[in-house]
Amino acid sequence: MALADAGAMVRNENGIATVVSILKKRFGDSAQTGKSIREQHAHTTSYVPNQAPDLVVFVENVEDIQEIVRLCGEWHVPIIPFGTGTSLEGHVNAPAGGVSIDMSRMNRILKVYSEDLNVVVEPGVTRKELNEYLRDTGLFFPIDPGANASLGGMAATRASGTNAVRYGTMRENVLALKAVMPDGRLISTAKRVKKTSAGYDLTRLLVGSEGTLGIITELTLKLYGIPQAISGGICTFPDLESACNTVIETIQMGIPVARIELVNTLQMQAMVNYAKLDYPIAPCLFLEFHGSDAGVAEQAELFGEIAAANGGGAFKWTANLEEREKLWSARHNSYFACMALAPGKQSLATDVCVPISRLAECIVETEKDIAATGLVAPIVGHAGDGNFHVQILFDDKNPDEIREVEAFVERLILRSIAMDGTCTGEHGIGQGKIKFLRLELGGAVDVMESIKRAIDPGNIMNPGKILRL
Repeated sequence: MALADAGAMVRNENGIATVVSILKKRFGDSAQTGKSIREQHAHTTSYVPNQAPDLVVFVENVEDIQEIVRLCGEWHVPIIPFGTGTSLEGHVNAPAGGVSIDMSRMNRILKVYSEDLNVVVEPGVTRKELNEYLRDTGLFFPIDPGANASLGGMAATRASGTNAVRYGTMRENVLALKAVMPDGRLISTAKRVKKTSAGYDLTRLLVGSEGTLGIITELTLKLYGIPQAISGGICTFPDLESACNTVIETIQMGIPVARIELVNTLQMQAMVNYAKLDYPIAPCLFLEFHGSDAGVAEQAELFGEIAAANGGGAFKWTANLEEREKLWSARHNSYFACMALAPGKQSLATDVCVPISRLAECIVETEKDIAATGLVAPIVGHAGDGNFHVQILFDDKNPDEIREVEAFVERLILRSIAMDGTCTGEHGIGQGKIKFLRLELGGAVDVMESIKRAIDPGNIMNPGKILRL
């Protein structure tokens, strides 16, 4: 599985040495070779072993990127785009060495088009920075993967998160982008319009390509009006199946929930301990409603009725900002809460996604699997999308434990694919899930490989991710 897939690729030692020398002279202090900074630009938020690049360059404009790409293309040296490094499947590792292009200095918000509900940004802008900038406009950008990720990285990995049930993923919220291609050309994939039928949809091709086809240098994103009223709440259930059935009925009833998040008993225990909460220790749904004052009250009331019919406890909800922030802070810190369950152990966070009608079945079977193996593995999910995460805690120095974890993850993925689901709802393929892409999509992977070879014949763009070439 992942620990094996992260193995080293063939390095072009002569090409790397030449490119590093040229770029250090060209970029000066903006080109760094120190071990610490190189390791910071490889994977540190994942179970996938750290594979550091040979050089990190902090770029400031498109021309910097084009110059690096053309030089690396000439010398057949890998390029790894870097945003904030919060992805989970080894996306920013450098298995064949090469140059990490750090986009953090390309962090300008170029233009807000309030009337058209869109904004143009550079890739290094983070989602929190954008929303802070937009605060006085009455608009916001809703995609919330939890981490304060860069918008370029979020587009490259097709990120989503807690708000996706209402607002969609990055796929639905990127109107257009600009990207430097492997030959150094800068292309624009679309105009700043809500829809187009003009040619191939290159925007969607590059959104989710994980840096394997080009480097995103500019994004045009959809914006939304800040809701008049927002309410949030929590509801406990006797078991996961009851909670999942409540989710399914809520979606089928057409209640426009903005967030509907599921946590199992162990995850709730971890969150209560970590954040010093007074919530019950049981399977829970965290919810949020957006709309008018009357609308969010009606939505909360309807949800409460559905939950009660499925054996749920009292639905405690509030429109108070401070109370809502406390609620969602606990949810967003679930990763750290899980780590506190087993100090000193490594974490493997994996995700799958199934049709919502199969969600209860898939999660219940997964909980049984966890119990049978004796693993410590809390579950949290973006239940409204059929997407859930399992965070497995294990000793990465124990080969038997590693094999147990790998076998469990494979069973989880095969279970989801058998239910017409996917091996990843939002983490992406990276290095960690290359093995499972063909199991899920079969011959479609051959088409992906043809596209990759046609666009990047030298295989310099983030090699070793998504595909084995």
